[in-house]
Amino acid sequence: MLISDLLVVVWVVYGTQILWFGLEPAEVAGLGELSYWIFSAVVVVGWMLALALHDTRNYRVIGIGNTEYVRVTDASLRLFGLIAIVAFLLRVDVARGFLLISLPLGIATLILERWLWRQWLAAKRSVGEYSARVLLVGSEESVGQIAHELRRSPAAGYQVVGACVPTGRIAGFIPDTDIPIMGNVNAVERAIAATKADTVAVTSTDDLPPSKVKQISWSLEAGRQHLVLAPSIVDIAGPRIHTRPVAGLPLIHVETPRFSAGQRFAKRAFDIFSSTVLIILLLPVLLVVAIAVMASSPGPLLFSQERIGLKGRPFRMHKFRSMRVGADAELAALLEEQGTSTQPLFKVQNDPRITPIGRFIRKYSLDELPQLFDVLTGSMSLVGPRPQVAAEVELYSDAARRRLLARPGITGLWQVSGRSALDWDQTVRLDLYYVENWSLVGDIAILAKTVRAVLAPGTTAH
Repeated sequence: MLISDLLVVVWVVYGTQILWFGLEPAEVAGLGELSYWIFSAVVVVGWMLALALHDTRNYRVIGIGNTEYVRVTDASLRLFGLIAIVAFLLRVDVARGFLLISLPLGIATLILERWLWRQWLAAKRSVGEYSARVLLVGSEESVGQIAHELRRSPAAGYQVVGACVPTGRIAGFIPDTDIPIMGNVNAVERAIAATKADTVAVTSTDDLPPSKVKQISWSLEAGRQHLVLAPSIVDIAGPRIHTRPVAGLPLIHVETPRFSAGQRFAKRAFDIFSSTVLIILLLPVLLVVAIAVMASSPGPLLFSQERIGLKGRPFRMHKFRSMRVGADAELAALLEEQGTSTQPLFKVQNDPRITPIGRFIRKYSLDELPQLFDVLTGSMSLVGPRPQVAAEVELYSDAARRRLLARPGITGLWQVSGRSALDWDQTVRLDLYYVENWSLVGDIAILAKTVRAVLAPGTTAH
C-alpha cells in the first residue's frame, strides 16, 4: 500500500504539472529559480508524509469502514491548506490550476486505489487469510452474540477460533454455533496456545473480576497478541463512541443520536444540489423511460401513492408506472396467497402485475427516477429509509418506528446491502443503523454503492 500510494501521488502531481505547464521548464514565482520539477518532488514527499502522520495505513482502519477514506481526505486537505498558507506568508505565487487539479484528482485516485486494495483484502479475508484469530472470553450468551456479529462481517478480519466460558465445560460448543469451548476463564493461556489465537476478546465481565482481565492482558505477548473489550452493544458507529479514562476506569460514552441544525442544513443542501444535477444529467434517460412506459401498456405515465414520511407525516410519492392499471387492488390477495400479509414489507415474489417494460425498469431502478423531484420538493431525501404505506407502518414495532425519525430516501443502506433478498428484521436493523449514525460521508458512500447496485443488480433486484 505504501508503494501504491507513492505511485499514485507521483502520477497525480507530475501528471498535473505536465498537463498544466507541458514539458517546458517552469519556475515557481517568488522562489528565485526553483523549478516546478523540484517543487513537485517536495509536494510528493509532503503528501506521503501527511498520509503517514495521519496513520492512513494502520491495519486497524484499512479494509472496512469509512475511517480510512476520511483520513486520506483529511491528510490531503491539510497538506494543501498548509501549502496555501506558506505560499501566502512567503508571497510565493504557486500556479492555482496546478493545486486545484492535483488536490481533487489526488484524493479521488488515492481513494480508488485504497478501494481496490480493499476488494483484494476482503477476498483474502473471506477465506481466513489476513485475519486475527480471536478467542472469545465471557458468558455463553455474550460469546454467541459477539461471534454472530463478527461473522456477519468477515471483511473486518476477525476469525473466531474458540471460547472460554465460566462453566468451563470442555469438548462442547457454544449453543447454535460451531465455536469450541476451550475451558473456563482461568484456561485462557492454554486456550491461546491450543487455538493459536492472537487476539483475546472479552465479551462480558459479569463473571470476571477486574484483576482477571488485567491478568489476561499481562499474559499476552506484547506486539503480537492483543486484548479487546467487546461490550454487547451493536449497531453503534464510531463517531458516537468516546472513551474517557476516569479514576483508572476506561469509561465508554455512547452519545444519544441526534441531528444538529448544521447536520440538517448540510443534508438538505446536499439533497437539493445533487438532485438538481442528477435531473439535468439524467433528462435523456427520463424521456426514454417515459416513452417506453407510455408505449408498452395503457395507463398513466406516473404511479402516485400516499406513503408515510418524516415523523409519520403522509406525502405523495411518484414513480414511473411499472404495473398494470388496478394493481393495488390485487395486492392483498397476492400477499395472502404468499403468506406474508402480516409482515410490514409488502413484497410479492414473481409479481404477475408487473409489465414487461416494468420488470426491466424495476430491475435497474429506473422507475424510481421521478422521486428526484420529490427530493427537490422536500418530501424525500436522496438517502434514507424507504417510505412505506400506512398499512405497513401500522405493523411497526416500537423499534421500527424509529425509521420515521429520518426523511425517507430514494436509496438507503438496506438497498445496497441485499435489496429484496433481505427479510424485514434485517431491513429494520440496517435502517435503524442509518438513522442513529447518520453522516454526510456515509450518504456519499451509500450513493456510490447505489450506482454499483443499479449497474449490476444481480438476482436480488425485482
